[in-house]
Amino acid sequence: MPEDNKKVRFERDGHIGIITIDRPEVRNAINAEVSRGIEAAIDELENDSDLWVGILAGNGPVFSAGADLKAVSSGGEAISTARGGFGGLVARPREKPLIAAVDGAALAGGCELVLACDLVVASTAARFGIPEVKRGLIAGAGGLFRLPRVVPLNIAMELALTGDPIDAAAAARWGIVNQLTEPGQALAAARLLAARIIANAPLSVRLSRRAILETRTLDDKTAFEKTAEFFQANIATEDFTEGPRAFLEKRPPVWKGR
Repeated sequence: MPEDNKKVRFERDGHIGIITIDRPEVRNAINAEVSRGIEAAIDELENDSDLWVGILAGNGPVFSAGADLKAVSSGGEAISTARGGFGGLVARPREKPLIAAVDGAALAGGCELVLACDLVVASTAARFGIPEVKRGLIAGAGGLFRLPRVVPLNIAMELALTGDPIDAAAAARWGIVNQLTEPGQALAAARLLAARIIANAPLSVRLSRRAILETRTLDDKTAFEKTAEFFQANIATEDFTEGPRAFLEKRPPVWKGR
């Protein structure tokens, strides 16, 4: 990603790419520079064949307070990108799993960034909410349709219509959060979750992710047909042969991602 972007950091940890929003002085609010930085980091993750899983985190005590309203109101600054939408992420097509590591508040657009990820690890200090109605706005970056896909309809309605946040325990209870950690440990736990994913065949993981996302609203017959397409695509990979061979030879598989 561009080296001149100082508000988003990207680092590699083996097969894991870690994206960190780095504007703690303004609660990691999303401005144009952050959106471009996240998009560039997602490009790096998607285009590097040696990176299999991504993590999105925020530096400081807040994951993200959402859009930088000061930047938007002062000069009409665009905080969306043409390809990724808000934060360079919420509308971005992706192939590789992305884990949100949430330590502190993820509100408004910050919550919508979390909902755009595939898995969520959060500390007990986390809070989630879409408070836009409190400012005469609506959550336009995916929250209004992604929340009811994750939580019961009445819970999504409560969050959207009151604008009130829920704590991490409630978010875990309703299915927004996969794992809860102690404060300050969300990123470490997200790394461990990523490690569990990269132990598996990367193309099988990506095809499984696609199958879940693309069949969730289909009837069973159509879903079976769609799943069969992914199954056949997986058979064509080298890793499809490596998995059973490693099992028979009683050794760990050596995945090539092809």
